[in-house]
Amino acid sequence: MLTLDEPLLLRTQDARGVLTLTLNRPQAFNALSEALLEALQREWAAIAEDESVRCVILAGAGKAFCAGHDLVEMRAEPSMDAYRALFGQCGQVMQAIARLPVPVIARVHGVATAAGCQLVAACDMAVASSKARFAVSGVNLGLFCSTPAVALSRNIGRKAAFEMLTTGEFISAEQALDKGLINRVAEPEALDAEIERLVSVLLTKPRVALAWGKDLFYRQLEMGVAAAYQAATQTMACNMMEDATLEGVQAFIEKRKPSW
Repeated sequence: MLTLDEPLLLRTQDARGVLTLTLNRPQAFNALSEALLEALQREWAAIAEDESVRCVILAGAGKAFCAGHDLVEMRAEPSMDAYRALFGQCGQVMQAIARLPVPVIARVHGVATAAGCQLVAACDMAVASSKARFAVSGVNLGLFCSTPAVALSRNIGRKAAFEMLTTGEFISAEQALDKGLINRVAEPEALDAEIERLVSVLLTKPRVALAWGKDLFYRQLEMGVAAAYQAATQTMACNMMEDATLEGVQAFIEKRKPSW
């Protein structure tokens, strides 16, 4: 049982720079209260300035990954201004993930619904338990998941996204994998090992190269082809001037491992 003095967001970082953030409202299925959204905003801001962080794993405590917005909190203040502020705040939290200079991996062990499914879609990658389920189910309450639709429709095909949004039905982890919402599926007992396999590969790459690449990846998605190539050309030129990149290229030429 969560006590009042326990943080809403748990933080652990290992010696390699792998930071794990755990949504810590298990009794509320990790619903995104205003306070939890604020905690995530603060954490994203800190990570953006912390060069010791190499990778972020976003997890959930208890049975669920995240059940979306806190409906009890939302119902307590039924005003247009309050709702605009809440959904705007949530959108900022989601967009901040793409601006971080390191990969963010969702660890989805249980259900991810509505804004919780949006959170999975907003992360750079996601690894899920075979027992996990996903839905944008607001429509079942009369509330179309419009803000989750932004992230969802940028992860999976248009018709698949629209079907999820209009039916509110759950999909399995395997279906989520097929649709492109997540990257990998593992049995519950093997979930952390599968995430570790992914993380261990990422840690072999220079942090600066991933930072340049991630920034360009999201920017070019919103551009036309010509503008995207122009931005990519500039990014590659800047990336090429980094010491780590020059060392990597020289190591390849000399047939040795790079010294990073």
